[in-house]
Amino acid sequence: MNRTTLTLIGVTTALAAVTGVAALTAPAPQSPDQAPVAERLPVQRSTLVCPEPSSSDLAETRYTAFTPPNKAEGEGEAALLPVPEKDTGLTDPEKDDKGDKDDKGDDKDPQDGEGEQPDPVLPLKKPGTPVTDTDGSADAPALAGSADGPFAPGWTVQQTTVVSAGTGRGLHGTACSAPDTDFWFPGASTAEDRQDFVHLTNPDDTAAVVDLELHSKDGALPGENGRGLTVPPRSTLPVLLSTLTDEPVTNVTVHAVVRTGRVSAQVHASDEKLGGDWLPPAGVPRPTAVLPGIPADATSVRLAVHAPGDSDADLKVGVATPNGTITPAGLETLHVKAGMTAAVDLDDLTQGAAASLVLTPTESGDETPIVAAARITRGKKGEQETAFLTGTQPVEQRATAADNQEKGSTLSLLALDGKAKVRVTASAGSEGGSPQSSTYTLKPGTTTAVEAPRPKGAEGTYALTVERLSGGTVYAARTLAEEDGGVPTFTVQTLPDDRGRVAVPEAGQDLSVLQR
Repeated sequence: MNRTTLTLIGVTTALAAVTGVAALTAPAPQSPDQAPVAERLPVQRSTLVCPEPSSSDLAETRYTAFTPPNKAEGEGEAALLPVPEKDTGLTDPEKDDKGDKDDKGDDKDPQDGEGEQPDPVLPLKKPGTPVTDTDGSADAPALAGSADGPFAPGWTVQQTTVVSAGTGRGLHGTACSAPDTDFWFPGASTAEDRQDFVHLTNPDDTAAVVDLELHSKDGALPGENGRGLTVPPRSTLPVLLSTLTDEPVTNVTVHAVVRTGRVSAQVHASDEKLGGDWLPPAGVPRPTAVLPGIPADATSVRLAVHAPGDSDADLKVGVATPNGTITPAGLETLHVKAGMTAAVDLDDLTQGAAASLVLTPTESGDETPIVAAARITRGKKGEQETAFLTGTQPVEQRATAADNQEKGSTLSLLALDGKAKVRVTASAGSEGGSPQSSTYTLKPGTTTAVEAPRPKGAEGTYALTVERLSGGTVYAARTLAEEDGGVPTFTVQTLPDDRGRVAVPEAGQDLSVLQR
């Protein structure tokens, strides 16, 4: 038996043994030669990163962590640790004289094993019960950590910040995300009334190198400041987008490409008059984009679409309402030039009803990829607040939104291509209460907004889990809304599938390989 044969057998054995890793997700068999899917098993480990929340002295951040009940066996844990900030001169100019936040004290990173170890943040005690924490300091750090065993499948962490005054005042919310190597952010800006930071957080033990590219309606913006940015191990790097270009541009698409390692990336947008929020990544470029969760009382929506390929994109714009999918007046189609960003303002889009945006090619079979985002505005002039939506993926099995309060949580459920049935479960509260569930039947091509169910005897915050039971493709989003001095502050998070279970191919012995 030669060395090549031994190597192949070893690789096959290793792949069969690693049954709980998300990277081994296998598609349904497409030919008789492919191994059939045996079953879907819980993932064994999940990694999440929460960006640095705010540098405002008037900000308070609350965190909520949750893992849905599951059948995973064994022991495990879930917790986050602080990640210090690194400054390369591309951050807030007002911070330049304050020095690096990591330079306080003895310059030792506690995660290196030297000095005092930090206490874990949001350690879960058991699946099914959320835990919460708050931080009211202006230097609240980014967080990174992992969950394993029964805490890994569907582990979700929500970060929600209230900024009571000043630039960006309002409600800023984001779901902490997994590290990756490629990110698209349509809907960003380098305009004078905006401060947009891209937060690059490296949770690993080796440095990451990232390129930031900006694209406008005229194509790629010139500039080398965003090239070759080094994010040291276990650190976060906030980069002010306006430092990467010479001229202010209102509608910008940011492309973050990781050359080495991996990072988590999110854009934090703050406006002098319109508040602000987190702009999450828009996902992998695809021919279609679905943006669920536009609140019924939205006064305006700005849609930004980028075509990253070599071909122009021609799109149909659909608005899925409670009564069906319609075409907005005056915007039957949208043309996006290759390598450029197109933006259009859609005033009075919702007409008092919850809605979702659905972008599809005008020509059947057109595979031109796009990414899309929408800035949503609520309130009257002088008392307005904004939030962002990006294209998202459907709920294949289950999705979860943490940090729901007694009031102000609304779910948007979109049945894209057929009638569907979903179950929504409110978890136990962080301080007491028992789970409650409701089932909803969704009509095809419609958006249904439902007031989130609450746990029985609820105390504290709770999580909402959306499960697709049957039928067509389902998309979901959750809106958190709070009143602050007459300003309708809010934030919206889309709910893609949590990938808590992965398809594992059936493996068996094939002794015929020994004869080849």
